[in-house]
Amino acid sequence: MFELVQAGGWLMIPILFCSVIAAGISVERFWTLRAEQVAPRNLLTQVWTWIKNNEMDNSRLRELKSGSPLGQILAAGITSHRRGRDVMKESIEEVANHVVHELERYLNTLGTVAAITPLLGLLGTVIGMIKVFAAIQLEGTGNAAVLAGGISEALITTAAGLSVAIPSLFFHRYFQRKIDELVIYMEQEALKLVEVLNTDRTDNPEIKRPGMMQAATR
Repeated sequence: MFELVQAGGWLMIPILFCSVIAAGISVERFWTLRAEQVAPRNLLTQVWTWIKNNEMDNSRLRELKSGSPLGQILAAGITSHRRGRDVMKESIEEVANHVVHELERYLNTLGTVAAITPLLGLLGTVIGMIKVFAAIQLEGTGNAAVLAGGISEALITTAAGLSVAIPSLFFHRYFQRKIDELVIYMEQEALKLVEVLNTDRTDNPEIKRPGMMQAATR
C-alpha cells in the first residue's frame, strides 16, 4: 500500500485525505439517517393517544421534541394549533426547514469529494505524463525505468481518484434519496396532525395529503 502511494506521487496525499473524509461522512450518515431514529413509525399514534387522553403536557412536549426530528415537527404543530390551521402549518414548515438542513448535513462535502477526486487523479496523470516526456527529451527512450516511473504515477493517481469518487457519488445519491423518502413520510404525518387538530374528529387520523414539507427541501 505504501509503495502505491509513493509511486503515485504527492497527489496521492489529498486523494487519501478525501477518502478518509468520504468514509467518515458515510458512516456518520448511515447512523444518523436510520428511519427509526428520524421518523419512528408509531410516533403519531402515540401522540394521538396522549391527545385523546389529555396527557399532552409540557413534559410530553419536551419528550417529543428531544426524541426525533419527526417529534420536533409534531411538537411545533401541537404548540401552535390553537392559532389556526395556517399558523400551524407555518410553524411546522419553519421547524421542517431546520430538520431537513440537519438531515442534509455533510452531504455537500461528500458530493464535493465525489467531484474533485477524479480531477485530482487527472492532474496526477498530467503530471506523470509531463515527467515521461521530460525524461524522453533528456535521455531518449532507452531508459525504461525513468519512463515507467512517470507512467506509473499517471496511472496510479487516476485509479486512486476514481476509486474514491465512485463510492462517494454512490453514497451521496443514496443518502439524498433516503432523505427524500424520510421527508415525504414526515410530511404525511405532519399533515395528518394538522387535519385532526383542526377538525372535530376523534378517531385515529389516517389522512394523507402531499405538499407541505416539499418547500423545506427546495
